[in-house]
Amino acid sequence: MPNRLARATSPYLLQHADNPVEWWEWGDDAFAEAERTGRPVLLSVGYAACHWCHVMAHESFEDEATAAQQNRDFVNVKVDREERPDVDTVYMAATQALTGQGGWPMTVFLTPDRRPFYAGTYFPPTPRQGMPAFTQVLDAVSSAWRDRRDEVAQSAGGIATQLAEQQLVAAPGAVGGTELEAARSTLARDFDATYGGFGRAPKFPPSMVLEALLRDGSEDALAMARTTCTAMARGGMYDQLGGGFARYSVDAQWVVPHFEKMLYDNALLLGVYTHLWRRAGDPVAARVVEETVDWLLRELRTPEGAFAASLDADSLDGAGHLHEGAFYAWTPAQLAAVLGPEDGAWAAQVFAVTSAGTFEHGSSTLQRPGIGEDQPERLASVRSRLAQAREGRARPGRDDKVVAAWNGWLVDALAEAAVVFDQPAWLESARIAAEVLWDVHLVDGRLRRTSRDGRAGTAAGILEDHGALAAAFVRLAAATGDPVWVERSRALLALVEEQFGDAHGGFYDTAADAETLYTRPHEVTDNATPSGLSSTLRALRLMARLTGEDAYARRADEAAATVGALVAKAPRFAGWLWADAVSEVLPAASPVEVAVVGPEGPDRDAMVRLAWREAPAGSVVVAAAEGQGGFALLEDRTARDGRPTAYVCRGFVCRLPVTGLDDLSAQLRA
Repeated sequence: MPNRLARATSPYLLQHADNPVEWWEWGDDAFAEAERTGRPVLLSVGYAACHWCHVMAHESFEDEATAAQQNRDFVNVKVDREERPDVDTVYMAATQALTGQGGWPMTVFLTPDRRPFYAGTYFPPTPRQGMPAFTQVLDAVSSAWRDRRDEVAQSAGGIATQLAEQQLVAAPGAVGGTELEAARSTLARDFDATYGGFGRAPKFPPSMVLEALLRDGSEDALAMARTTCTAMARGGMYDQLGGGFARYSVDAQWVVPHFEKMLYDNALLLGVYTHLWRRAGDPVAARVVEETVDWLLRELRTPEGAFAASLDADSLDGAGHLHEGAFYAWTPAQLAAVLGPEDGAWAAQVFAVTSAGTFEHGSSTLQRPGIGEDQPERLASVRSRLAQAREGRARPGRDDKVVAAWNGWLVDALAEAAVVFDQPAWLESARIAAEVLWDVHLVDGRLRRTSRDGRAGTAAGILEDHGALAAAFVRLAAATGDPVWVERSRALLALVEEQFGDAHGGFYDTAADAETLYTRPHEVTDNATPSGLSSTLRALRLMARLTGEDAYARRADEAAATVGALVAKAPRFAGWLWADAVSEVLPAASPVEVAVVGPEGPDRDAMVRLAWREAPAGSVVVAAAEGQGGFALLEDRTARDGRPTAYVCRGFVCRLPVTGLDDLSAQLRA
């Protein structure tokens, strides 16, 4: 019989609806039940594409005896970390403080007033490699709660107080040339010159850091960015048949990924590879952009027109067993079965598929080291036939909830890619997704975090949702020439100011009227995704440049000053903050505003494309017929001799108008 999670909207929670565990969703009712029955809360946090979450579910949550023990001794609460990142952030801090590490699934034991007193991540069903069995943990925690409750409650109070006091509220500091040089030097020490990326395995795509390096534009910065982008694009972390990146590489060489594919990674990397192509004209970057957009539209787009959260790492193999990477890995024999012996042997060389295997059980991930690219037609044929054959395999599951922030980052990147690569269909896809976000996620004047099947979830939007959407709407306003998106961005930024400000120039992650946890989340570092602060900073900068309203620029300066010290001290965790500083400090990277006025047609289109491709990152470009209103940047701009005319401005102070592409390029590069 299904448990309470059958009523959930989260696909992750629905995966647990048939567990014998009597799960509750996070909320007041669960904690009231804990208070009423005198039982502690067992909080389990995960997400749909998480491999080890599935493993623990099969081993423990689907086991009748283990479930009976959970039901007897605990009030059991399941949380989708993607739906409630505020809950995840707060209790992950506790888990890391108590254990020295974090990850998912996350298992935290709480008092009925929501304070943590014991935590861990994955627990096996039997003792293994120094880890206790999950049932042993349940026994120990329930015994401590039963026999030493006052001691446990006192400890929980101390833990909560200490974590609240230790929380990083701000890292104030100004950023100048010295700090930018320090950031480059610090990052260079962590750079893997052989394989790209930073630090040791596992390696995650450093999306925000790559954006900073590309904005920096120095020889060393571009070398680190290009090496890393090329290695990721040619490695097994990138889907060489279908496009799109997996979550991370388990090795330092980018060979074997953790196979889940997340919308946020691909949204952020789409922006990076678009920027790399603008910087260097790199054909690998262009290929990645085109293939990734095709994959996003084909596999993650929802019927409503927004984009789903993720694809699972696991799928059924040929024997019907659930196995990580089964959809993506190949053996030489499988290649030959699809392609024939000659093309199969050639494909094994092209994609680095070995007889020993680079993955598990003699299978290999597909890489693309560069072999065979002198035979593009043969390579295209082989890729097409393999992709078609792969469609006959069992597909990974899809988490089809729509996350506001992740869709915002994608709309931002997709709109820019559309104008840079002259793909109007991409721009229309971005516009439709943005309409879904505005129409579905804004409920009673407030933003909701998620939706599914066109129905908004109950979780309130957090800072990153507002910042990501506000930035996306500004980008869309410029790309489409529709000023309605400016007003929508303005409304979201007004909500940010009203609900999220911390009275010190920065922002909290949750709204002032949001649910009270034992501490109010206030994360300022970029990790797998940009922080809410850096996402909001991006939106404020774009709004200032599109509208010319100095209040947005001043607010951006205030926010940046609260975290400036992170740029030099921890550049790997301050990528977008670093990128913003580069744009504000280095004259060569200073963004511009470009207004293009004149009659529609190929001449104006060419001028607009050139501006999007050559203007520094963070710039805004708007095009319209002469006399068309809606944007301050277009006011009093006239077309010279009836020809499309470009005005290149900084801070709305413009250079002489130009009508030729060479003159426009010269101004943009000046």
